[in-house]
Amino acid sequence: MYYVADMNRWQGRVDAAEGPAGRRWHQVVEPLRADSPPGIALVGFASDAGVARNHGRAGARKGPQAIRAMLGNMPVRHVAHIFDAGDVVCEPQADGDGLETAQHELSTTLAGLLERRMLPITLGGGHEMAFGSFGGLAGHIAARPAGSPPRIGIVNLDAHFDLRMDTRASSGTPFRQIAEDCQARGWPFHYCCMGVSAFANTQALFERADELGVRWRADEDMDITQRAAALAQLAGFLDEVDDVYFTICLDVLPGWIAPGVSAPAACGVPLDVIEPLVDLVAASGKLRLADIAELNPDHDIDNRTARVAARLVARLVERLAAGA
Repeated sequence: MYYVADMNRWQGRVDAAEGPAGRRWHQVVEPLRADSPPGIALVGFASDAGVARNHGRAGARKGPQAIRAMLGNMPVRHVAHIFDAGDVVCEPQADGDGLETAQHELSTTLAGLLERRMLPITLGGGHEMAFGSFGGLAGHIAARPAGSPPRIGIVNLDAHFDLRMDTRASSGTPFRQIAEDCQARGWPFHYCCMGVSAFANTQALFERADELGVRWRADEDMDITQRAAALAQLAGFLDEVDDVYFTICLDVLPGWIAPGVSAPAACGVPLDVIEPLVDLVAASGKLRLADIAELNPDHDIDNRTARVAARLVARLVERLAAGA
């Protein structure tokens, strides 16, 4: 179910003596209105139904509010318009957990924002959001005048491929579902997954990735000494697509940096490698929507994961504003 923004959730310090240069996010974010101009639109996806189906640790449904709480007190620079576009909440229904309904609601919400020339950033929430996020972009692009099949690039920073075969959708299946949706539409499937752990994906998943032509890079090939190579690989992928859907699963980070996820990483990719990748996507001029997935406040330590999630969102927004 969709809920409009509750602006009481935006709280933080006020440095009145500093003037406009002392502004923080809670002083800048506005509720989305019918007459709001184009800008960044934050959408919460309060769901961990897909995580539960995937036998993970529940709690990601609380992720959107935890990210907003950390964002509220952050300084804000360069950004003209940031809107809170409310939340899609996965609520149980008579026939089950309501996941598919929530994914459809997210797709509809994002397509509407894209139509308004917003750049949506979805705050999660389990990575089952990815099927809804792609659906929103696909619906928006499908409404364009007919032409050659679109070249949509999916960039996923993640320890997992999330290409699993299963009888039901879950947080482990969204990119396999997207591949099937692309096939049904007659569209190419362009998927780049960076940070993949050899110890968190079965051989079947590596084989499926090869069958689908997935570009990927292992976590063990993404330390600081290999940052330039990782950036070059991502830059090559971005050159081959026209529209980008960018998603960050927080379990791509080392477990001591991001403990508040369903499956903390034993290795992970350092933040000083992840952030330049974020910058590169923002600078491409091709980003259409983004999301951040798998924050689980129930298992966080000192809001460590929520803070890094908020930092990544704020960094992406600032880089986009600086390049506008």
